[in-house]
Amino acid sequence: MRTISILGSTGSIGTQTLEVVEVLGDIQVGAISGNHNIKLLEEQARKFRPRLVSVMDEDNAKELKSRLADTNCKVVAGMDGLVEAATLAEADTVVTSVVGNVGLRPTFEAISAGKNIALANKETLVSAGQLVMDLAKKKGISIYPVDSEHSAIFQSLQGNKDNQIRRILLTASGGPFRGKTLDELKNVTAADALCHPNWSMGKKITIDSATLMNKGLEVMEAKWLFGVDTDQIEVLVHPQSIIHSAVEYEDGAIMAQLGEPDMRVPIQYALTYPKRVANPFPKIDFAKRAQLTFDHPDMDTFRCLALAYKALKIGGTMPTVLNGANEIAVAKFLSGKIGFLDIPALIEKTMEAYTVKDNYTLEDLLEADAWARAYATEAEL
Repeated sequence: MRTISILGSTGSIGTQTLEVVEVLGDIQVGAISGNHNIKLLEEQARKFRPRLVSVMDEDNAKELKSRLADTNCKVVAGMDGLVEAATLAEADTVVTSVVGNVGLRPTFEAISAGKNIALANKETLVSAGQLVMDLAKKKGISIYPVDSEHSAIFQSLQGNKDNQIRRILLTASGGPFRGKTLDELKNVTAADALCHPNWSMGKKITIDSATLMNKGLEVMEAKWLFGVDTDQIEVLVHPQSIIHSAVEYEDGAIMAQLGEPDMRVPIQYALTYPKRVANPFPKIDFAKRAQLTFDHPDMDTFRCLALAYKALKIGGTMPTVLNGANEIAVAKFLSGKIGFLDIPALIEKTMEAYTVKDNYTLEDLLEADAWARAYATEAEL
């Protein structure tokens, strides 16, 4: 029986991964991790009986340790605990579903320990794509994408390794504000932005979807995962979220992966690759999905996507700065400190104030991330 570790087991991807584990029935959960949702972590620990439970917050870890005193679960805390979960000896695959740059170090450590990665933490490749891919190649491990778009691209590449890619079509729902003008977006609230039309996700990712930053981060992720140039990645707005992404080859043929908007399908594929396994998840009825529409993204209104392309073309440590600034900007918006349109403004201001470092180490990236967060926290618009 295979064993996995799940970093971020209480989040949207983490909880759905555990649903998939139940369906498959042949995977042992060796380690889980969370932060504030101690009640859910306790429930998961009692149900799936992992050997290790990691909690970022030290006080929450103490509380969980007390709650699980009657079990054999070892409770650890902080970044060291997260790394311990990521490098659990018996785990062969680590599902990285924590949100933000907190996933950087444990992902590096997991790869260094020879673990395959089921990657849902896009910030890892956004900030450190070259370093991650180089280390994965050196260690001979596989990185299986969990994001629905990157899983779709990965699936569309199967059987075509010797064929030249012309472009990747990265689909986007357009989020809750698709078609809105700048004037219409001036006074939108966090509650408005959190109403995604197709997907159920965590707050940060849902806001990123509303600004189209999520798609910008996915462009960066795609560049490193699939070894293509930035100009070969085209974002295409597809409101129905049925075509999850596609690959166009040099002869003009396009291979796409379709399915209902259900993250459990790409999660399962990442855990069972190269096999496909029957499951009870919803299947498409094309008669009820009679219309599929497409459009180009409005990058003048949704400037976060344009800023992501800009950061990727600048390269070096700039993508890390963009990502760190975005995390602070989203947090400020959710707490009511800035408006929706201030999110790209704050990110751009942070990028303009930064001096890029072209040759970098992991420590350089962590320093760039810390600088961006500090600057964006104090910056006034």
